[in-house]
Amino acid sequence: MLSITDLSIRLAGRLLIDSSSVQIAPGSRVGMVGRNGTGKSTLFKVIRGELAAEHGSVTLPPRWRVGSLAQEAPNGPESLISVVLKADLERDALLTEAETATDPHRIAEIQTRLVDIDAHSAPSRAAAILSGLGFSATDQLRPCAEFSGGWRMRVALAATLFAAPDLLLLDEPTNYLDLEGTLWLEDHLAHYPRTVIVISHDRDLLESSVDQILHLERGKLTLYKGTYSSFEEQRAARELLDAKAVKRQEAERARLQSFVDRFKAKASKARQAQSRVKMLERLKPITALVTEDVREITFPAPEKLLSPPIIAVDNVSVGYDPATPVLSRVTLRIDNDDRIALLGANGNGKSTLVKLLAARLAPFSGKVTRADKLSIAYFAQHQLDELNEDASAYDHVRKLMGDAPEAKVRARAGAIGFSGKAADTKAGKLSGGEKARLLLGLATFYGPNMIILDEPTNHLDIDSRAALAEAINEFPGAIIMVSHDRYLIEACADQLWIVADRTVTNYDGDLDEYRRMVLSARNAEPAPRERNAASEKPPRPKSDNRGSLKKRIAEAESEIARVTDIIAKIDTALALPDIFTRDPKQAAQLSKARANAADALARAEEQWLEASAQFDEAAG
Repeated sequence: MLSITDLSIRLAGRLLIDSSSVQIAPGSRVGMVGRNGTGKSTLFKVIRGELAAEHGSVTLPPRWRVGSLAQEAPNGPESLISVVLKADLERDALLTEAETATDPHRIAEIQTRLVDIDAHSAPSRAAAILSGLGFSATDQLRPCAEFSGGWRMRVALAATLFAAPDLLLLDEPTNYLDLEGTLWLEDHLAHYPRTVIVISHDRDLLESSVDQILHLERGKLTLYKGTYSSFEEQRAARELLDAKAVKRQEAERARLQSFVDRFKAKASKARQAQSRVKMLERLKPITALVTEDVREITFPAPEKLLSPPIIAVDNVSVGYDPATPVLSRVTLRIDNDDRIALLGANGNGKSTLVKLLAARLAPFSGKVTRADKLSIAYFAQHQLDELNEDASAYDHVRKLMGDAPEAKVRARAGAIGFSGKAADTKAGKLSGGEKARLLLGLATFYGPNMIILDEPTNHLDIDSRAALAEAINEFPGAIIMVSHDRYLIEACADQLWIVADRTVTNYDGDLDEYRRMVLSARNAEPAPRERNAASEKPPRPKSDNRGSLKKRIAEAESEIARVTDIIAKIDTALALPDIFTRDPKQAAQLSKARANAADALARAEEQWLEASAQFDEAAG
């Protein structure tokens, strides 16, 4: 059991958690929620032992392994599958020792333990996790260094999940995922066999993957049973009860104070008055739940609506190399009030499509017709890094308003959520959510006809995401969105477009149907698909494909040699004259280990044959 007892955490002089106690039973799946900056990530650091508490304690069972997402993405020449497999430290250590062990008894112990931890099925388990997070069979054999930072963070997440720690701590894991990866992760966490605590602002993940909600508010931790919707109901009921209790207490205070005021000067009533004074002192005030107001998000309306369609795309081919376009045969139209969500795994061309729509990419062929005076606002998470860290929100707004009076600039800064002193805070000191709000305000500053939102919910808490959904629904122009947040899509989108197989198609089903389709596909053998590290670009040329096949052949040969050596050592242990009489259980486990190793050898030989045949075909 994870026991948090009378815990107080102070960081940089600020009290984040104040004398809180919580007990989390083994096997619990807990979603941790709370406004940004309340101390959720700091609590994780204390649980991991990276930060000392000011007071109180966090205790875990002595043999529990704690796992969390690495701060730095893996990088280097190792293949993705190798990085993930090495996350199981015990398996990796045993396999390393097995390569040099010569004592038959130690060989028997190693192989027995490998059977106990199901080591021989590890490659298929690791491959399944990588596949679920969006990596094809070909991707899994490529070096980490060939992938961008975002994709390498997915590898880090895969390694953490594969290690299957007794306590899994995940801090906003969906920030690195597309919708398809998020759907898979929701399903995976819902079936996680050990204890997991996940910090998340994703309503659907909190609804489908956890059975308890740990709420951090005003320094206090409160554990609620049930999913997020149940938490909201329980919290609303608690707010109502607290409000009634406060009202009752205020009435009692008023009654006692009235008695004191009336009779404190009368000698005959002095004793009773003094008694009431003491009762007032003992009447500790009830702290009512105070719901912090969420600053609204607004998008300025365009000066006038344009004649539809505002964009028409006819049989367009687009990409980065005319010889191998990312998207082909694209035909679509966008009208004034459209709310369109783009679906499809990262790497399939969603970013290419939005760049085409925003006129940041010209088509290789076909025709794109835009309405006259069409204005488009484009928001993408990577643009957060483009804000001037030394400039305040006021400075950013002033730059867009030229010689406008001070009062007007201040009013406009306040309209996008930065009033008073907040307007003078430098961007470098803003939180991720505040930066996102600022960038949204700047991107839509002039009242566009169409807004493109590429993962707008990263860094926004649950209430701010709801405010964003409201802003989208109230905006009179068109909205194109790419998001892993299913709540936002379901609340706002009236059309779903799938970007896959190098084209764009309208999807008539709903997100529940799409979820079933994604999980079915990702639980099956993934189709080979090359993915570029930084953006959607054409697949590698045939010569590179032959190089990849050559690497697969070499890895299969290495695996064949390794497993053959393991089988030889198991046979040596089984050849001990007294093994079956001295320790029949160990002998049985060794026999099982040999059978598993034989299966692994057969799989490696099949992979070698398949890769060799493909190599010969490519060479011919």
